[in-house]
Amino acid sequence: MTSSLSPDKKGKAPDITRTNIADTTGASSSAGGFIKAIESGSKHLIIKRFTLRYPEQKLKFTGDGYQFDPKRGVGIAGYRGRHILFHDKCTGCQLCAIACEGIAEAIGMVKVDEQWKQNKKSIMPQIDFGKCVFCGLCVDACPFYALYMTNDYELSSFTKEHLIYTPSQLAVKPKYDGDVELKIDKMGATHG
Repeated sequence: MTSSLSPDKKGKAPDITRTNIADTTGASSSAGGFIKAIESGSKHLIIKRFTLRYPEQKLKFTGDGYQFDPKRGVGIAGYRGRHILFHDKCTGCQLCAIACEGIAEAIGMVKVDEQWKQNKKSIMPQIDFGKCVFCGLCVDACPFYALYMTNDYELSSFTKEHLIYTPSQLAVKPKYDGDVELKIDKMGATHG
């Protein structure tokens, strides 16, 4: 009994090339790949696509935005938009600025005029949204629930100076009025 890979009469091993290997497996793998490609393409023909007419239509988000619960040690899911600062909870510990230090360096601690009993240093975070990458590490680092992220994503401005939000600007809750709700099912996502 001889195999196709046994040495020839001169004792030399047969030359195995890519064409020899492709001859044995090429037909079945190319047919399988073709079927997968047709299946994937036809699936996307059935799914209904949609486009929102922004800014007339805005997507409605569920929840209040990304938050972190330090007691349970978990993040509460939500959209990572503009930050909101609660002055009555901020102690000026600078943990948010330290968390941002190696990533974006977008948070700087600034002196504020008003006095709060829990904030003896009278310093609070100021965020430069031109540098912020919206990672949420500053929210995770705050043990006093003073910093959250909201659903507000409309932060465009004409100058870089307008992207720097002072503690008093961060204290204002953004007005977001999304009117289009996203519905997700097996066939894809639609809006109503």
